[in-house]
Amino acid sequence: MAAVRLSDVARQAGVSPATASRVLNGSARTPAAEIAERVRAVAADLGYIPNAQAQSLARSSSGLIGLVVHDIADPYFSSIARGVQAAAREAGKTLLLISTETPAEERVAVEALASRRADAIVIAGSRSCQPEHGDDNDALAHAAARYEENGGTLVMIGSPLIPQTHDGEGAPAAPGPPDAAGASETMLLAIPNGPLAADLARALVGAGWSRFAVVAGPGGLQTSDLRLDGFQRGLRDAGVAEATVLRAAFNRGGGYGAGEELEALARQKGDPLCVFAVNDRMAMGAVAGLRARGLGAPADYGIAGFDDIDTLADFVPELTTVHLDLEQIGHDAASAALGAGTDGADLLPAEGRVVLRASTAR
Repeated sequence: MAAVRLSDVARQAGVSPATASRVLNGSARTPAAEIAERVRAVAADLGYIPNAQAQSLARSSSGLIGLVVHDIADPYFSSIARGVQAAAREAGKTLLLISTETPAEERVAVEALASRRADAIVIAGSRSCQPEHGDDNDALAHAAARYEENGGTLVMIGSPLIPQTHDGEGAPAAPGPPDAAGASETMLLAIPNGPLAADLARALVGAGWSRFAVVAGPGGLQTSDLRLDGFQRGLRDAGVAEATVLRAAFNRGGGYGAGEELEALARQKGDPLCVFAVNDRMAMGAVAGLRARGLGAPADYGIAGFDDIDTLADFVPELTTVHLDLEQIGHDAASAALGAGTDGADLLPAEGRVVLRASTAR
């Protein structure tokens, strides 16, 4: 069965296609009420489905907000997505969600959302300073700038975009830190990863721990690096030796895979070991990996994470972590992107707090 066309609705309603379009696509130029009612009745009777692209042109708004996250299966990102969805619902917008893994995929996502005339885009995910991502970071920053130049609004959650820099000969150089010259001016809802990790380190020392290991993500992953650096700074502030650093994948599997090295550290003579995994999923994996080797927290070691994801409610032992209101972060970012009374220049950093639980009880 052929799809019902706008011209079919216009012919049966006895109006021109332009008039039918103004009624059904939401133009500011609307005909008389009785004509509009007749057109809508005919459209409903025929089962006509309006063209979203035509509606966005007529209204100068697509009614869409895009969200780009890393790994929607991760509770960190699904909680942010729930907050973005709530803000979209309040604003009468439809959410388009894209899950990505690399800066190259993020660039494709931004271009896809821009081509669909999304009113706003929110990007949540750790920036990568790894050299192999330099060109992709540059392309992502370019795609974001082009989207904003065409009237779109973009908000980053966590860290700003990192365009690639170049040396004097025009050759690519390693991407700079978040505050480097040339970093994106896109709106940012910052997460104070470093300061909060430093707070956690000082709190653990205050709770009686003095020997530490950190299970961090791959070098160059900004979220991980900022949390690692902040934790080491907090230990120095507290007068304690810096932690031993283990590198692993930035997920549960990475934490589990670090179990063998953590076991060797935990069984060393001397002060008990306290482990800081730079996110909760890594901490959960580390606990499972150590449990498989006959070690349990907090009897044999202490362990802490970061984020306070929802799934910790059922995790044993109760995990010490840094609490972030992830749903509120998503809501605030989306509200700013949609211009809901928030000046991007005044978009405040997210708040967080250390939560000490059973996993680090001495």
